[in-house]
Amino acid sequence: MSLATPGAGHAQLMDEVYRHQRYFYDFTRKYYLFGRDRLIGRLALAPRERVIEIGCGTARNLICMARHYPEAYFFGIDASEQMLDTARRQIAGAGLGSRIKVAQGYAEGLDPAQFGVPDFERVVFSYSLSMIPDWQGALATALGSLAPQGRLHVVDFADFAGLGSCGQAIMRAWLRRFHVEPRTAILTHLEMVFDSKEAALDGSLEILRARYAFIFEGSAGLLSQILTYVAGATQPLEFPTVR
Repeated sequence: MSLATPGAGHAQLMDEVYRHQRYFYDFTRKYYLFGRDRLIGRLALAPRERVIEIGCGTARNLICMARHYPEAYFFGIDASEQMLDTARRQIAGAGLGSRIKVAQGYAEGLDPAQFGVPDFERVVFSYSLSMIPDWQGALATALGSLAPQGRLHVVDFADFAGLGSCGQAIMRAWLRRFHVEPRTAILTHLEMVFDSKEAALDGSLEILRARYAFIFEGSAGLLSQILTYVAGATQPLEFPTVR
């Protein structure tokens, strides 16, 4: 599968979506993007570890991480220059410019060399997989950017099954207004793998109340296994080499 970078159309769409929302994004999202701080608290970063957030938006999470782990280094990419303009202002305002670097880019085109580093010890997707058109490609590229002992961390919408059929329909219709589509395929396969008793798994999966969202954390090996399940036997993914 090609991991070609998408055209400028997606970046333009994201700029249009967030041109005005960026000014009140952080205030409103705290009421429905649940689990972000829980993910940050579980990172348990060692000194000098490198963390990248894919779809970093206003840098809200990056700033929280940098404050929580003062000896680590943080990076972020986002398709929207509008959001990154706000991110840069907030990073500077927090006095964290020496430890947080952000750049415009697409998840499928992630390259650690863009930031002058060989790889990342952690890759974070916080409510961004549900907005990335080629989310499988984004995960495969993330796999290739991980250090040998690196780990992936994801928090995103689940399937809303606990809200009932009416609640599910309302949530999905509302999210589509913001070009958000929950990636239920990966959640289905994550649950299948974690329910399996075949082998010990180097990771964890938590489903939040009412199946509103999920938090996943795992090794590069586990991520590769999950992606293989998702792709299926007839459409194998071509994974980048894990360094």
